[in-house]
Amino acid sequence: MSDPRIPEPKADPKGREAPDLSVVAPVFNEAGNLRPLHTAICTALGDRNFEVVYVNDGSTDGSREELDSIAKEDPRAKVIHFIRNYGQTAALSAGIHHSSAPLLATIDADMQNDPADIPAMLKRLDEENADVVCGWRSERKDNFILRTLPSKVANWLISALSKVHLHDYGCTLRVYKREFIEEIPLYGEMHRFIPIYVVWAGARLIEVPVRHHPRTRGQSKYGLIRIPKVLLDLTTVKFLRDFFVTPIYFFGWVGFLMVFCGLFTGLLAIFFWGWTNQPLMAACLTIVSPLFAMVGVVEITLGIVAEVLIRMHYELQERPPYRIQTSRNFAPNQISSIENHPNSKQSDRE
Repeated sequence: MSDPRIPEPKADPKGREAPDLSVVAPVFNEAGNLRPLHTAICTALGDRNFEVVYVNDGSTDGSREELDSIAKEDPRAKVIHFIRNYGQTAALSAGIHHSSAPLLATIDADMQNDPADIPAMLKRLDEENADVVCGWRSERKDNFILRTLPSKVANWLISALSKVHLHDYGCTLRVYKREFIEEIPLYGEMHRFIPIYVVWAGARLIEVPVRHHPRTRGQSKYGLIRIPKVLLDLTTVKFLRDFFVTPIYFFGWVGFLMVFCGLFTGLLAIFFWGWTNQPLMAACLTIVSPLFAMVGVVEITLGIVAEVLIRMHYELQERPPYRIQTSRNFAPNQISSIENHPNSKQSDRE
């Protein structure tokens, strides 16, 4: 039975013109938020000709069934189901690749972003002749120690190193002109750095304050464990610009550990030289400290080399970093990346 709160589309999708706006929403275990989110998107966009591309990133909580139900009720809702969890970047990449409108909006599915901000962002895009409008959660409703403070530090560091100054790199709520985002290769966990790449591609970017709501359903997928990943990704962006993927996570962890050990042993050496009468220990630490640091630098460098090699692997084979299992409400020629996989099914276009 259809949800009476969801505004009906203006006509049957077969007789409608192509949408002028695609809203892309990655989904991972957000079953309780999906119907309120779709209702809010439809209400916010009103009579506009739009589509919503939901990418189910291997959810295990009933999100799959909820998305299929929404797709049956509203042909504007297009659904992609991944075979397993690939991460937010892969989900965004699939949604962008399989959307069809000249304008794209990306939004989290946790209902902390407000779809009601999208029309104002589209207006700013037009009025200021911008190519990208990024949301800025100026009044965040998250835990200050675990979420807000690390985010502020990361935003400052990313802005300083990339020279693309934003208040909020972590806000998924953004609006893009298609030509500035569809050619950006997205691998690993690089979605937070999309503004850097579009600026490097020549886009004019502006940032606007948007609303941010506390989470009321489901569990957050973010935490302090993401900080080292941000630093490693930032290392990749800084040195490789538009070459993405994840091997640096392995080499980088080892590299940063070695560098930390080098700094720590260096401080111990200083302590033993200045405040103890153990010159042998001080000399040993003085030798070991730069060795640790050098090994760390070598490991990080190997990670960057591996990033380039795997990026070449993806590009030469023209393979996306995800597999699609099923889909709904797409035309026969729209889903082009379903691979021959033992668990794959042909696209379901009800």
